Amino acid sequence: MLNYLWGFMIVIGILYAALTGNLPAVTNAALDSSKEAVTLCITMLGVMSFWVGLMRIAENCGIITGAAKILNPLLRFMFPNIPKNHKANEYISTNIIANMFGLGWAATPAGLKAMESMGELNHHSKVASREMCTFLILNVSSFQLIPVNMIAYRSQYGSANPASILGPAMIATFCSTLAGIIFAKVMSYMPETYSHTYKKKGGHL
Repeated sequence: MLNYLWGFMIVIGILYAALTGNLPAVTNAALDSSKEAVTLCITMLGVMSFWVGLMRIAENCGIITGAAKILNPLLRFMFPNIPKNHKANEYISTNIIANMFGLGWAATPAGLKAMESMGELNHHSKVASREMCTFLILNVSSFQLIPVNMIAYRSQYGSANPASILGPAMIATFCSTLAGIIFAKVMSYMPETYSHTYKKKGGHL
């Protein structure tokens, strides 16, 4: 769907530029944007390599394990149906910690592993479990202490103070995560109407 949407916008933009006589400007903008994209990718590669490397060091030093223990009360509250010593808890903790430091790229592998582990607990059902939905909400809302990506973007585009986004980002992501937690807990007390309907049609949970 997104491919069609982007394709439609590109075609409309080119046609409009051609009809209004601005086609050369579109060509120049495309060339300039391509150059900026390469420069940005190189910058982000360095930033992400640095932070992902720190995450790897923290993992090897046992810092991630310690942080996971600190997060354990939150995990028990948010994911009561996941066994205490299950591997999914470790993956969820790693994902949350990576997201807190704004390392979306580093958080993705742990998030996929967490979903895979929870899928096994859900007997590979075609219907996502409540734990899987809750994790998705937490992952999307993503409370961030240090929005590394945004700081890198701001630095790349000449911001006088790239780190000035720290305070607003913390407040915004805290509010979004709090709203996500409240929504997830409210929904956990709602009857599983869809699940029951799915079972009646021959599905398995």
